Amino acid sequence: MTTTTPTSARQRSAVPSPGAAATRATPGSEAPTRAGRRRGKAGAERGMMSEADWRRPLVRRSMSTAHALLLVLLVVWGIGPIVLLAKFAITPTQDILRTPLAVFPHGVAWENLGEAWNDVRVSHYFLNTVVVAAGAWVSQIVVATTGGYVLSVLRPRYARGLQWAVLATLFVPAVVLLVPLYLTILDPPVGSSLLNTFWAVWLPAGASAFNVVLVQRFFDSLPREVFEAARVDGAGPFRLFWSIVLPMSKPILGVVSVFAVIASWKDFLWPLLVLPNPDLQPLSVRLPSLQGSTDMGVLMAALAISTIIPIVIFLVFQRTFLRGAGLGGAVKG
Repeated sequence: MTTTTPTSARQRSAVPSPGAAATRATPGSEAPTRAGRRRGKAGAERGMMSEADWRRPLVRRSMSTAHALLLVLLVVWGIGPIVLLAKFAITPTQDILRTPLAVFPHGVAWENLGEAWNDVRVSHYFLNTVVVAAGAWVSQIVVATTGGYVLSVLRPRYARGLQWAVLATLFVPAVVLLVPLYLTILDPPVGSSLLNTFWAVWLPAGASAFNVVLVQRFFDSLPREVFEAARVDGAGPFRLFWSIVLPMSKPILGVVSVFAVIASWKDFLWPLLVLPNPDLQPLSVRLPSLQGSTDMGVLMAALAISTIIPIVIFLVFQRTFLRGAGLGGAVKG
């Protein structure tokens, strides 16, 4: 009498046959695979042209040529005026007037740069422009960061009304504000007149509602858990702003810095009104007034010198300008 028969029978019944396993696995495994293949083919064919069109040599060559022409057009459109200004800066005046597109037919006039820097006093006006732009940058950074911090992080009871008031100023044309702003600078509520002082340019530059809204939107995207943890550790409003919020806001500070410096560097009307003294005027105001009494080549050299700082500012901040919001290690996990 054998006693192993029930055990072996149970073992045989517990082990599924290969055919049955394949039969049970086929409906559930092949359906997602087929659906995935269909979705992959549909996703690959989406676009202006299908994958089959891209395999055609004529279509591929035509699109590559169109892309190359578009790239060349964008480069010429963007960099062409800067390169042409740099060429005029070291070109004699007669060549600029007679053959402006010729490549130095009578040599290079390097003396244009020296005359523009010394004789036209571009060095003095250049320093004025740097001072004006630096003060306007500090004013805008302080107002934008503190205003955005109050509206986004502190959020007092009147934050919603204050936010609507800031947004409402964006709909007021800047030209409408020239007269009341000029009268305020001429006779301020506190102190004497600010006319012919750099404060007349610095203080109004800080009243930029666009920068406040821009910084507030960025602060809204910062993690609130970091703020709560800092408050639990005993950080006050100033410590939270200085040690937590500002280090996490380098991308938006770079964007606001680029906007502030470039806007101040090219501003013409307001510095013309509040800085009538020629010794205090920046390049944007002084160079047009020297156009009638300055040689063309020297004037082009002065204009080329005045464009150096905006180009350098963009090259320095371009990665910060295009980079996403990096939190700089504030959130770990």
